[in-house]
Amino acid sequence: MINPIVLDFYYILFISPLSQDLSNYSFVSVIIPASYLQKWGKCNPMYLLICEKLAMQSYTFSQILNKQNYWLIKFMFNLYLFRHLLLVFQECCNQNVSYTVQLRSLSAEGREQSKAEEHDYGDKNIKQNDFALQQALDQITSAFGEDSIMWLNHAYGRKEVPVISTGSFALDTALGIGGLPKGRVVEIYGPEASGKTTLALHVIAEAQKSGGNCAFIDAEHALDPALAESIGVKAEHMLLSQPDCGEQALGLADILIRSGSIDVVVVDSVAALVPKTELDGEMGDAHVALQARLMSQALRKLSHSLSRSRTILLFINQVRSKLSTFSGFGVPAEVTCGGNALKFYASVRMNTKRIGLIKKFEEAIGAQIQVKIVKNKHAPPFKTVQLELEFGKGLSRESELIELGCKHKFITKSGVFYHMNGQTFQGKDVIKRYLAENGDVQEDLMTMLREKIMQNESQLDRHEEGVNLDKNASEIAAATDEEVNDELGA
Repeated sequence: MINPIVLDFYYILFISPLSQDLSNYSFVSVIIPASYLQKWGKCNPMYLLICEKLAMQSYTFSQILNKQNYWLIKFMFNLYLFRHLLLVFQECCNQNVSYTVQLRSLSAEGREQSKAEEHDYGDKNIKQNDFALQQALDQITSAFGEDSIMWLNHAYGRKEVPVISTGSFALDTALGIGGLPKGRVVEIYGPEASGKTTLALHVIAEAQKSGGNCAFIDAEHALDPALAESIGVKAEHMLLSQPDCGEQALGLADILIRSGSIDVVVVDSVAALVPKTELDGEMGDAHVALQARLMSQALRKLSHSLSRSRTILLFINQVRSKLSTFSGFGVPAEVTCGGNALKFYASVRMNTKRIGLIKKFEEAIGAQIQVKIVKNKHAPPFKTVQLELEFGKGLSRESELIELGCKHKFITKSGVFYHMNGQTFQGKDVIKRYLAENGDVQEDLMTMLREKIMQNESQLDRHEEGVNLDKNASEIAAATDEEVNDELGA
């Protein structure tokens, strides 16, 4: 029996050029389908040339199968296989290219479809999130009350923080917001005789000027009513408590804050808040960290009460020397009493220190106080101001206004003479008396100083921005083209 592959080879190369009608070779049609024969009937011109040469010699089919023509048959068979491989390779390449084009088009379509689906999914997800959030808010409101959670713009309608002045123009300016913030914890600490209680009484006096009520919790049992009145405190609008223990003092403060009718509550001092366990014990008993635990527990409760009120809770604190940090050089580090809880809960912390005395002839009539803002959650901290404290009178606002006026050229000084508003005053006491007796002049001077300080701060900000712009411009001008291209490419 004739091999179909060999017969296919013979038919294409030799039989087809000898005949115009393929149906005459029935034995070929029987062994190989006609569609297969027609597929390979399209021959290369090289094949046709060889086939025509065979036809001119009038070779019959049986003669082609003879062994003497075997070399020609073998050559043409190999040629056929080579052509077949080329065709297969070309088809594979065409298919790969088409597959690549299809894959690229499909990937582009897939990306566009994924973006569209992602956008639709994002919109759908946002709607679902809004619905879920509204359900959560309704559940929280029903469980904990109407004002338990709210949006920030509804919680704080005003961006300005309500404040109470400290009684010092320079200190109010250094605080950045014009005073001490309401509804917050404030700590004033420092060594003895550094003006801590005096500064707290000035805050009470300023709050009473606007019609507020205040409370003074005197844990040290050392408040001088005469000093308070000389500073300007109205005794009829200030509550005084001298508690027996720390728990009682902090409990009183919490009740007063929750009432919402007190503007300032002063606790003097943290070091004097003795826990009840220590009072009930014997002298010399060891009580480890009782006061720190008391303050930590109380502040957790007081901070919640303050958040719902406009009360300033002002703690006066003392300092102690930490001997473990003393190595024989310099001075030991100073730490405050009551642990670290007050440091974290306080929005404003001020450190007071006496840096000198004010003398008249040989008699000390006052002290120079330095106040450093150690912590400030509402403005940049670490600003320092110097104040004059007159014994028995409190802080001298006139003295600091004179110093600031001379600094900003609103008051000129030549020797012992001061010149302001076309008037000349001989000696500092004379111009201080003039400012104290003329409140409108003092207010005008404060207004001019405030505007001048704000103008200087804005000019400083613009100068810093200009320096940065000049620096950037110089860097760009000095850069090479490659560096510029790299930056633009990045």
